[in-house]
Amino acid sequence: MSAFEQEYDFHHLHHVKEQSKSKRTLWITLLLTLFFTLVEIIGGLMSNSLALLSDSAHMISDVLALGLSMVAIYLATRPPNARFTFGFLRFEIIASFLNGLALAIIALGIFIEGIRRFIHPEAIDFKLMLVIASIGLIVNVVLTVVLSRSMKEEENLNVQSALWHFIGDLLSSVGVIISAVLIYFTGLLWFDPLISIVVGGIIFTGGARIIKESYMILMESVPERFNLDEIRSDIGQVEGVEDVHEMHLWAISSDHYSLTAHVFINEQIQPFCIILAINEMLKGKYGIEHSTIQMEHANIHPHGEYGKEFLKHREEEKARLE
Repeated sequence: MSAFEQEYDFHHLHHVKEQSKSKRTLWITLLLTLFFTLVEIIGGLMSNSLALLSDSAHMISDVLALGLSMVAIYLATRPPNARFTFGFLRFEIIASFLNGLALAIIALGIFIEGIRRFIHPEAIDFKLMLVIASIGLIVNVVLTVVLSRSMKEEENLNVQSALWHFIGDLLSSVGVIISAVLIYFTGLLWFDPLISIVVGGIIFTGGARIIKESYMILMESVPERFNLDEIRSDIGQVEGVEDVHEMHLWAISSDHYSLTAHVFINEQIQPFCIILAINEMLKGKYGIEHSTIQMEHANIHPHGEYGKEFLKHREEEKARLE
């Protein structure tokens, strides 16, 4: 097979993501997170604060999640080949699913330890706890702003999952500070696990959202932004299209969509014109650039009873109009 034929076989569209902004953002985030994780682990152990230790555990998951996200982004830039004809875009979704799962598991661990500390309160060094939490707040504000700006420029589910991690971290830092102040003024140690459990609930919510979104993509469900019946109707209004069936729409990645459909056509109209009109409509109105439309004649490709019912209905419609 020639080089041209190989390229034509699976490179008809760019199934890659360059994502230069996302790469730079995640590198900056990863390095800052790794630095502060070490600081927070040491501070959490020295102060014996559950709120601080739970946040440091979350930060460890952030480092792992960001590393996984970096792998996903670099894989997404690799071109398709004869085995992976859609390229490696789907790994972004797998990484996001694992990130969301990590968030949920960490939240459950925080719940369990928080309940234990309610039953058996432990003394903490609130001053050290407050200093470390304040540093964490500054770091997390910076990282949240950086990730939020990146999301506005490039849509990426990995960056979104990383953003949820750091929103959780930001809230956790605020919670630790509030906990330290309350313990200082009231002497009630149970504020530490209470704040941890509240933050754990927020972390779990973010993780569940990421899990759901990535799961729906992995299950090749119709993306929420599209109305399948509306698209089917628009295809049906293209001149020469008489019926639309066997239609599927799914996301390869967070912003790469594919659509396939079979259409019964009027044999009096050039099929290539019909395909061109459908593709232009899908691209212009819905942003769907990867579409596969199969032209069919109901007498040749009847699809069993479906085609027979279509032909029967068409004959009845003709008789009614006559």
